[in-house]
Amino acid sequence: MGIDRSARLGDRGGRLGISLSGTNLERAGDYNQRTVLQAIRVSGEASRTDLATITGLTAPTIANITRRLLEEGLISDAGRRQGARGQPAAQLVINPAGGFSVGINIDRDHITIVSLDLAGTVLTRATREIAFAMPDAVSAWLRDEIAAIRSSDLIDEARLLGVGVAMPDDLGRVPFPHRPAAYEGWDDIDVVALVGAIVPWPVYVDNDAAAAAIGEAQFGSGMVLPSFFYVLVSAGLGGGLVIDGNYFRGAGARSGEIGFMPDMTPRAHGRTVQETVSLSALYDRLEAGGCDVAGVGALTGVDPAVSAIVADWVEDAAQSLIAPLIAVSCLVDPGAVLIGGRLPGPLVDALVERLNAMLADLALPSAARVMRAAMSDDAPAIGAAILPFLHHILPSDAILMQAGRSG
Repeated sequence: MGIDRSARLGDRGGRLGISLSGTNLERAGDYNQRTVLQAIRVSGEASRTDLATITGLTAPTIANITRRLLEEGLISDAGRRQGARGQPAAQLVINPAGGFSVGINIDRDHITIVSLDLAGTVLTRATREIAFAMPDAVSAWLRDEIAAIRSSDLIDEARLLGVGVAMPDDLGRVPFPHRPAAYEGWDDIDVVALVGAIVPWPVYVDNDAAAAAIGEAQFGSGMVLPSFFYVLVSAGLGGGLVIDGNYFRGAGARSGEIGFMPDMTPRAHGRTVQETVSLSALYDRLEAGGCDVAGVGALTGVDPAVSAIVADWVEDAAQSLIAPLIAVSCLVDPGAVLIGGRLPGPLVDALVERLNAMLADLALPSAARVMRAAMSDDAPAIGAAILPFLHHILPSDAILMQAGRSG
C-alpha cells in the first residue's frame, strides 16, 4: 500500500489528537519534545504554527522545543513555504542523519539484520536462510555483520542509539516440524547478553509480531491508519494490535497470539491456525508433495507443481484465518488488517484478495479491510530497529507514564 504523504496535513488534527498531543505534566518536557519530533516526522514537514495546532502545546513551548531539536541535529530547517497570507512559514523536517539504529530478527528459518536512519530508510541489510540456528551460530554471524556495518561509511556511530532484537516468544519451546531437540537451548539464553557481547550499544528485545506491528505503526501504514491489526506470517504465525498509534500488549503482554487459536475448519482435526497459516506449514506441504524449494523466493517460481500446492495452501490459509479475523473485526473494529512477514508479495496479495472476498459475503456490523502491510518485507527486523528510537527520542506510553509518576 502506498502512503499518501500529501494527505497527512489536512486530517492530522483528528487522527493525531491522542497520539501526538503534548502534555503539561511537570517534568514531562522530554515527552513533549518526543511528541513534537513525532509530529514533524509524521507530517513530512511542518511549521511551528502547524506543530502548535497538532500537539496543543503553546507557541513559546514549540519555539523552545524546536530550537533544542535543531541544536541536537534531529531536525533541519527546510526553508520557507508561502502561505495564504503573511510571511512564508519556516518548514521543519526530520534530519535522517540525526539518529541511527540496528534491528535484528532471529527466527526458526532465518536471521536478518538491518540498519536504519531516523527517516526510516534501510541503509544496510543482510539475511541468512538457516533452519533452527543455534545461539553460537547466530552470535558468529551477527559478529561479522555488525563489523561490516561499523566499517561502512553510512552510519555515524556517535549517533547510533541502540540495537533492537525481534524474535518469537518461546523460540525453543514451541513444537515445529524438524526442530532439533538441542534447539530448546534457546530457553536458557539471555538474548540481551548474547547481542550485548557483540555491540557497544544498548540492546532492546521484543516479540517479532509486536516489533513488526510497531514498525508498521511508526514507518508504514500506521502513518495514515492509527488503529490496525497486524498479521505476521513467518516460520510461525503471530499478530499485533495497534490502537490510536500505540501497540496494545494486553495484561500478560501476549496479545495478538492468533497462531495458537484453534483452527475451526473441518480439515484441521484439532490443530491450531499456525499449523496451517505459516511458512513452516507451507514447506511441509511442499515436501510431502515431492517439491524441494530453496527458500521463500522459490514459492513464486514457474514450477507448476509448486504453484499448485501454493495455490491450495492460500485457499486453506484463508479458510483458517477467516474466523480469527471475524473475531478481530467484531471485538476490536480496527481500521484494517495488515498482512506482512516473509511470505512473498504475490502470495500476500492472493491471500488478501481471498480474505476480502470471504468477508464481503458475511453480514458483519463492521468488517476491517484486509491489506498488504506497507513494510511487509523484513518487518520484524525493521520494527526491531525502531525500538531504540522509541526508547530514546520518539513518544511512547511508557515514557508518558514515567513522566506522570515523577511529578
